[in-house]
Amino acid sequence: MNLGFCSLSSSSSGNCYFIMSDNTCILVDAGISRNKIYENMKFFNVLPRGIRHLLLTHEHGDHVRSAAAIATKSIYSKIYATEGTLMGLDEKLQAMKGDRVVTITPSKKFIIEDVEITPFRVSHDANEPVAFTFEKNQKKVTIVTDTGCVTEEIKEAIKGSDILVLESNHEKNILLYGSYPYSVKRRILSDEGHLSNEAAGNCLVEYLDDLKGSKVPKVLLAHLSQKNNTPDQAFLTVKNILEEADYYVGKDLVLDVIVKDQITDLIWV
Repeated sequence: MNLGFCSLSSSSSGNCYFIMSDNTCILVDAGISRNKIYENMKFFNVLPRGIRHLLLTHEHGDHVRSAAAIATKSIYSKIYATEGTLMGLDEKLQAMKGDRVVTITPSKKFIIEDVEITPFRVSHDANEPVAFTFEKNQKKVTIVTDTGCVTEEIKEAIKGSDILVLESNHEKNILLYGSYPYSVKRRILSDEGHLSNEAAGNCLVEYLDDLKGSKVPKVLLAHLSQKNNTPDQAFLTVKNILEEADYYVGKDLVLDVIVKDQITDLIWV
C-alpha cells in the first residue's frame, strides 16, 4: 500500500484528517479536542509522539482548535501552514521557534518522509487558505474543503486523484429557508464561503470527465453543515447530478459521505 486516508472528524463544528504511509503519519487540521485526536489515533496504533507533522489549511477554529495543544505536547511535532494562516494563529503557535514551524507556499511542493505534498489555493474568507494533495508512487489523495467555488486551480489539483475528499457543505434550499441570519447565509453562499451539494456534484462531473474511465476513484463528501444538510441529502443530490451526466455510483466511482463525529475506515490506495 502507498497512501492511507482517514477522517477523524469532518463537519462545520470540527475537522481533522490524517494521511498515513509506510514511513509517516500526517495530521491535516486539528479542529477537535487533543484528547479525542489521541484517543482516535490509538485505533491505528499511532501514539501521541507519532504525530510529528500537522498541516493546517487555514486559521478558523473548526480547523485549528487543538493545534497549539498538540504542538506543545510533543517537542518533535512540526506545524506546516501558509504565512497568512500563521499570522492568524494562537500566540503559542506564533511563538514557536526554529524549524518546528514550516511556512508553506501555495503551488510549491514539499516532501515529508516518503510523501510529496502540494498545497493549493482555495476560495475562502481566511488569510491564506489552502487545500492539499498527497502523492506517492503515482497514487494521489486530495482533500478540498472550505471553498466557496471550484476554481481552475482546484480543478487542476484534483485531477487524477485516487481518493478525493470534497466539501459538500449545504443543500441550497435548506440554507435559504432555514433559520440562519441573512448575513450568514450570504457568507456561506458567496464565492468565499462553502460548496453546496450541487456545486460538489458539478465539480465531480468535470473530475470524472478528465479521468475518462482510467480508474474508479473513491470520493468522500465532507464538511457537511449540521443544520443545512444531511448525509442522505448530500449523497442524493450529488448522485442525481452524476447520473444526469451518465456517471454511476458503483460503476464510475465509489461515493460515500463522511458523517459528523464518526471515524472513517483507513482507506488505502
